[in-house]
Amino acid sequence: MPIVTTNDGTELYVKDWGQGRPVVLVHGWPLNADSWEHQALHLATNGCRVIAYDRRGFGRSGQPWTGYDYDTLADDLACVIDALGLRDATLAGFSMGGGEVARYMSRHDGRGVAKAALISSVVPFMLKTGDNPDGVDGDVFDGMKDGLRKDRPQFIRDFLEGFYGNGTEAGGVSDGVLHWAWAMAMQASPKATIDCVDAFGRTDFRPDLAAFDLPVLVVHGTGDETVPIDPSGRAAARSIADGTLKEYEGAPHGLTATHADRLSRDLLEFVQG
Repeated sequence: MPIVTTNDGTELYVKDWGQGRPVVLVHGWPLNADSWEHQALHLATNGCRVIAYDRRGFGRSGQPWTGYDYDTLADDLACVIDALGLRDATLAGFSMGGGEVARYMSRHDGRGVAKAALISSVVPFMLKTGDNPDGVDGDVFDGMKDGLRKDRPQFIRDFLEGFYGNGTEAGGVSDGVLHWAWAMAMQASPKATIDCVDAFGRTDFRPDLAAFDLPVLVVHGTGDETVPIDPSGRAAARSIADGTLKEYEGAPHGLTATHADRLSRDLLEFVQG
């Protein structure tokens, strides 16, 4: 697998599978590129070139002390696209990864991109404010950081239950998937894990939405308690001129696993359509 070096010298671990139309998969917090396993296999098997990389601070990538803001993360994505010479690519961002996609579109003028997908994404704005009343209270993000500082392994274990909607009718994953996701999260730098809570929780992507001047697929579960659909998926779809919203009824946040087959089919149809 290739290693891409970013502007500040951080090494990013990159998977590059298959041949055909390029699809770049940007993972969510607190996981890594492996979390796209079902979709990556399906896309690569069906005529796509699939690129999935570990965000700085996560997985097998370097763990610098700084750089966990979205400007830097979008620049990292640009380094991956440029290093691999990608053109007419589809960018797909899951959860926190939707922020990289949005900031890349505005900061790098969508260079090399033909389509974009926002999956359970934090875009356009997670934080509850006077002009974003459906958002999440800032105390929630502060509580997450406190929990991570006190007992990161147990916090992540508890967090993943809701992430995948265990105990809900439309959600739930096996113990194996829970352990797998926990192991991915434990590979990450604790500094990156904590800093990224502020990044995805408090970054306002509403000004970035105007840069989406291309087809955009928005997929979100109506039962998502991690990133509620109203200030995210529904708001994004309303603000993007060529946006298509697919709501998965009752589905939780972790669609890449709980609705793996459906999401894989929807992504492939979007990429090839």
